[in-house]
Amino acid sequence: MALNIRSFATPSATSPLGPLLVTRRDPRANDVVIDILYCGVCHSDLHQARNDWHNSIYPMVPGHEIIGRVTSVGASVSKFKEGDLVGVGCLVDSCQHCPSCAEGLEQYCEEGATVTYNGIDRHDGMPTFGGYSERIVVSDKFVVNVSEKIDPKAAAPLLCAGITTYSPLKHWKVGKGSKVAVIGLGGLGHMGLKFAKAMGADVTLFTRSPGKEAEARRLGADHVVLSTDQAQMDAVANQFDFILDTVPYSHDLNPYTATLKRDGTLVLVGLIGPVEPTLMTVPLVLGRRQVAGSCIGGIPETQEMMDFCAEHNIVSDIEMIDIQNINDAYERMLKSDVKYRFVIDMKSLQQSF
Repeated sequence: MALNIRSFATPSATSPLGPLLVTRRDPRANDVVIDILYCGVCHSDLHQARNDWHNSIYPMVPGHEIIGRVTSVGASVSKFKEGDLVGVGCLVDSCQHCPSCAEGLEQYCEEGATVTYNGIDRHDGMPTFGGYSERIVVSDKFVVNVSEKIDPKAAAPLLCAGITTYSPLKHWKVGKGSKVAVIGLGGLGHMGLKFAKAMGADVTLFTRSPGKEAEARRLGADHVVLSTDQAQMDAVANQFDFILDTVPYSHDLNPYTATLKRDGTLVLVGLIGPVEPTLMTVPLVLGRRQVAGSCIGGIPETQEMMDFCAEHNIVSDIEMIDIQNINDAYERMLKSDVKYRFVIDMKSLQQSF
């Protein structure tokens, strides 16, 4: 029988989130049933809840940075057992047969991956509901193991903020001797600093905010450049092999492309939308430089990242909240008033039912 699950949801783009019972599907033979312990709060949760991307399905239960414990598994599941600490990220299914899926790059599924919430299950047509809830049912192919060595609360944002920054660093082969810069010090940026440093790179933070040097160095930066200071920007011209741009709104990329070495790459992971002002091609053409994009990571790479985090003791810097404070948390996110990721303690959900 289908599961009635306690959750926090929004019924419309203009409504606050509040308690709602939603129906999860009957577990299938390849499913894992997970009691959710913690769920990170991503900026995309806010965008989706408020229909900023014009594709929202209501009622909506956001949340795709999920840490929990397995309570049961289907008959065909061998990778997981009751009691395992596990994670679920942004995806819960994909076509499983296109070239991208065959390579473990489900995020680029050519038929469109099934997202953890605000999606439609490709088998039964039911809406997908996310991690602001007590339980989730997920195909075993889209569940990752989480080491008991790391703090499970602070591990939750690794399932989105973590993999979004880890994947491009790995794809562009950042390692010892690489000169890497990160633009922006938020939920994504602080993870980019930690990962690049752990990979052995020489790491710079670009920021518009004076006074972030000590914080940036604590997180792994070797250098801090104030991007509004032309002299500082001139001093790092032609310096970087790789720039990770985590800024989530339209901004001028031109000052940064000039700081790339020949054959260097600037990768966008935060900006979804048009680039304004216009991107000047002269530095790109004359320096064989590249501007590229990257989207989360596939399941094999997400597991690789979780193992890397356990090995290097990397987690997100978080602020814990109760689910009843989620609407206030959204307002604070709009003001960038969080260091660096909110995480919901899902035990608090019981207080609203």
